[in-house]
Amino acid sequence: MVIAEPRAPQTARRSGPNLEKWGWIYMRASGVLLVVLIFGHLFVNLLVGDGIHQIDFAFVAGKYATPFWQWWDFLMLWLALVHGANGMRTIVNDYVTGPRLRTALVWAIGLSAAFLIVLGTLVIFTFDPCPAGANPDLLPSLCATL
Repeated sequence: MVIAEPRAPQTARRSGPNLEKWGWIYMRASGVLLVVLIFGHLFVNLLVGDGIHQIDFAFVAGKYATPFWQWWDFLMLWLALVHGANGMRTIVNDYVTGPRLRTALVWAIGLSAAFLIVLGTLVIFTFDPCPAGANPDLLPSLCATL
């Protein structure tokens, strides 16, 4: 394999969007946003109030009762899973030499990330600590006060 001179004329560039460039930009932007989201999450959950001792089912139910925390966790979930899946895709593309195995691994990464995103989104937006019609013996104690 011959490496071209740095100032050599470039071969014709294929048309269409440069997905690798946009993936690179996404990784930097999502990384900055994730730092803010994760440290905000840790600050509220571990330092405010009683710290780690306050975290229980009622704490999570109280957080998910407000749209602000639902959207905060939604954004954190989506950014983190897409960021991680894109990073894993890059590693697979760099180190897996067989084209069929590479394709299978990239698809497995994409499908697992999509599954976790759908499942996490459903949990965030459909979480109800006191579902109507549920057996009262199975409900948490906080439901008796609601």
